[in-house]
Amino acid sequence: MSAKKAKLPEPAGIQPLSVDMRKLTRVGSRPNFLDYLVKLWDFRQFIFYDARARVQSGTRRDRLGSAWLLLNPIFNGLTYYLIFGVLLQTSRGIDNFVGYLVVGIFLYQFSSGAITAGARSIRNGKAVVQAFNFPRAALPLGANIRELLSTVPLILGMLLIIVVFPPAETISWLWLLVIPAVLLQGLFNLGIGMILARVIARVHDVTHLLPFVLRAWMYASAVFYSYDRFISDPTLLEVMTLNPLFNVIDIVRSCVLYDTLPAWESWASLACVAIAALLIGFVFFWKGEETYGRD
Repeated sequence: MSAKKAKLPEPAGIQPLSVDMRKLTRVGSRPNFLDYLVKLWDFRQFIFYDARARVQSGTRRDRLGSAWLLLNPIFNGLTYYLIFGVLLQTSRGIDNFVGYLVVGIFLYQFSSGAITAGARSIRNGKAVVQAFNFPRAALPLGANIRELLSTVPLILGMLLIIVVFPPAETISWLWLLVIPAVLLQGLFNLGIGMILARVIARVHDVTHLLPFVLRAWMYASAVFYSYDRFISDPTLLEVMTLNPLFNVIDIVRSCVLYDTLPAWESWASLACVAIAALLIGFVFFWKGEETYGRD
């Protein structure tokens, strides 16, 4: 080593650096609504493939596998048929009560399952929420896509029962209207599920009340009886028919059981309620984005 010390370079002078604080964002902060939707769109493939995988694996441990997706509502319908149709005689005055009941049970099961899955999605995915940074709306959205995919064999089974069991109905082009009706129902389910997801994320006790509310909703939706038989006041009857679940059930019954084109008022009411629920649910859920997984 040389006896002479190497000459060290002169220290660089400290240069001031200009930073635009307006472009900095707090980690974990809630983006504006449009940016939030863009981020959610970037996760679209993951959301869809995860939903599809969960549908395929949901009944893998059962010997009958995916057949239970169809058997569960069939057994529910049989139970309600014996209790309400045979014992309580709510079937009187209803043509093709089997088809009437099947449509109501299958469509209710879709709404019940989708709303419940969406409502519990944040609580059930708490570990994922705390570990990863992603739009939290992906969880209730994925849950609803999963329920929609599970509903496809339900709808096909429902139509098959209507064709096979007497009095067998005739297939017509009106059956195609089942598709937009179920899609509008899915939008409504997603909106309500997102509202409940934020509520349950803060107040878990609501989870225990949800099954009772859904069951009461079923009883109020003319699933196994006709409104006309029990309600004579036309004003009250009009109010009752604003129920979105009754509305979608009535539309599908008109198409597949009575070969009747549903009135445009029914479509308008269902579309307005579904879109309103979706918009309110998305905005309400987005506003709570920063709070999920912190309790």
